[in-house]
Amino acid sequence: MNRPRVALLAASLLLTGCGGGAMASPGHPSGAANAQASTPGISPLASPSPQMSIAAAPLYLPGLGQRTLARIPSAARQAVVVTGRARNSALSTVVVYERTTAGWQAGATWPAHNALKGWSDHHMGGDLRSPIGVFGLTDGGGLLGNPGTRLPYHHAGGFTSPGTGFKGEPLAGSFDYVIAINYNRRPGTSPLDWTRPLGANRGGGIWFHVDHGGPTHGCVSIAENHMKELLRVLDPGLHPVVVMGDATSLDR
Repeated sequence: MNRPRVALLAASLLLTGCGGGAMASPGHPSGAANAQASTPGISPLASPSPQMSIAAAPLYLPGLGQRTLARIPSAARQAVVVTGRARNSALSTVVVYERTTAGWQAGATWPAHNALKGWSDHHMGGDLRSPIGVFGLTDGGGLLGNPGTRLPYHHAGGFTSPGTGFKGEPLAGSFDYVIAINYNRRPGTSPLDWTRPLGANRGGGIWFHVDHGGPTHGCVSIAENHMKELLRVLDPGLHPVVVMGDATSLDR
């Protein structure tokens, strides 16, 4: 990456999601050789699973209304549901589900932070709200080495998070482990990739990352041990997605 590109990434912290503050590191490619190619978009996902018994399983997920459920692709057999406490709240809960022949089965539940001003169904860069929707989870990475994920993992020095958060808390270590949320990004590339299919004004750099004890710019943050667990649980063969938004919006 050339110097102007690096400078643009560094300056984007206030214009995009949390990942906008990370810098692509020279010597670390923006994509991985084993990443799967996909069509650009908000939430591109793999083709439907041939396992008819799974496809016929009940679709019910606690707290999700019919409109939200309909947005979950039939191929998805893992869903990470992020439920915000309220439209303008920075507090949320994360629950990991896996779809079996008996339906969706709940796994781990963790507390989380989302953006400072809550949620938006039309996220814009710098609005300090997390995007509402259903998005693919295809790529991980971080400043630290692969903790055992089956996702393509992009280990790079560019996952730095300098400065302090909204409560004055240090941000160091926030990007030790991240999972890219496929909002306005190109799947199959490093979370550091700057491509924005919807345009830069629609934000980007929306990740799961390590919690720093306060609200985010747009990402979802959970404790470090939970980030490592989530990375280990996600299986690209199960076409994982995140379903995220405030409780009222998701229950539609």
